[in-house]
Amino acid sequence: MPKPLKDSGRAPLVETVVPGTSDRAWIANGHDEVRAILSDDRFSTMPPADTAEASRRLIQPGNLLQYDPPDHTRLRRMLTAEFTLRRVRTLEPLVEGIVRDRLDALEGAGQPVDLVPHYVWPTTSQIGCTLLGIPRDDQAELARHLDTNRVDNPDREQRDMAGTAYLGYLHKLMRQKRRNPGDDLLGRLIRRHGAGLTDPELTGTAATLLASFVPITGGTLGLGLVGLLENPDQTALLVERPELIDHAVEEVIRSVTIIPHASPRTAREDVTIGEHVIKSGEFVACSLLEANGARPPGVPQDSLDITRDNSSHMAFGHGLHYCLGASLARMELRVAIAELLRRFPKLRLAVDRDELRFTARTVETLPVAW
Repeated sequence: MPKPLKDSGRAPLVETVVPGTSDRAWIANGHDEVRAILSDDRFSTMPPADTAEASRRLIQPGNLLQYDPPDHTRLRRMLTAEFTLRRVRTLEPLVEGIVRDRLDALEGAGQPVDLVPHYVWPTTSQIGCTLLGIPRDDQAELARHLDTNRVDNPDREQRDMAGTAYLGYLHKLMRQKRRNPGDDLLGRLIRRHGAGLTDPELTGTAATLLASFVPITGGTLGLGLVGLLENPDQTALLVERPELIDHAVEEVIRSVTIIPHASPRTAREDVTIGEHVIKSGEFVACSLLEANGARPPGVPQDSLDITRDNSSHMAFGHGLHYCLGASLARMELRVAIAELLRRFPKLRLAVDRDELRFTARTVETLPVAW
C-alpha cells in the first residue's frame, strides 16, 4: 500500500507580527490550512500598498504570481494553451534529445564527475532556452545572469546588475520576436495574442517562465538526485521497476519543495480558517515546505519513498496560482531522471554525503560514479 503524507507536527496556523511593525500576520504550516488559504480568492497576492491603485503600480509586469483577477485571468488564459498535457507531450521528443546529448557529454567526461555543472544545469538551461526560442549563442550568457541573480546570492549589487542585464536582454529579444515570431513558445504567444500584450508584459512573462524553467526545475533535479542517491534502496527499486518513475518524480518534487513559501497573501476581508479569524488587511505566509513534510536543502531525505501516494502535495502551489508549467516540469524531471538511471543503473555518490555543498535552494556539488 502507498504510504500517505504525514503532517509536519508544527502548529497549523501561527499568529505573529510583520517584522519591524506591530501589524498582525499569520504563518500557515498545516496541509489543510495552506490548501484552504491558497484556494480562497478572498486572499490577494498583489504587492501590499495603501490603495489598490498603488498595489497595481507595484506589480512586476508579466509576473502572474502578483496578479489578481481579472488581469490574472486575462494573462493566464493567453498562456494556458502552451502548457496543456497535449502540448507537453509534443515537446517530449525535444527534451529527450537534449537529455541524451547531455548524457553523452557526461559519459565522455569520465568518472567521477560532478552532476551539477555537467548535467543538471546544462540540461535544464538548454531545455528552457530552447522552448522559449533563445538563440544557442546567447544561452550561456543568459544562464550566467540567472545564476548570479539567484535569491541566495549574498552580493546585492551583483544580483541587481545581473537582473538588469537579464531583463534588458529579454526586452531586446521580445522586440525582435514581435518582428519575426518563430515556432517557439514566445513566438506562438506573440502570433496569437501579441496585440493584447504590452512589451513590458511580454518581457516579464519571458523572465518569469525562464526563471521557472531553469533555476526551479534545475534546483529540483539536483536536490532530487541527492535524495535518490542518499537512499540507494530507492534508486535500486526505481532501476528495477522503471514503471515507478511517475511516483518517484512526485516524491522528488514533494521532498524538495524548492519554493518553500507561496507568494504572500493579504486578506481582502475577514476570513475564518479553522478556529482562527484572519482579519481584512492581515498578511499570511503559507509554508509549502511544512505542508508537504519536506526537508530544506542539506538535510538528509531519509524518509524518501518512491511508492508513496503524493497526490495531495502542494509543491506547485494550489488554487488560482497553481503553477502553469507543472506538467512541463514533471515531464522534464521524468525524462532527466529516467534516462540518467537507464544509462547509469549503478549510479552512486563518489564522496561522503557530508562533503556535498548546498545553498538555500539547491546543491552546488554532486560528484558521482557508476
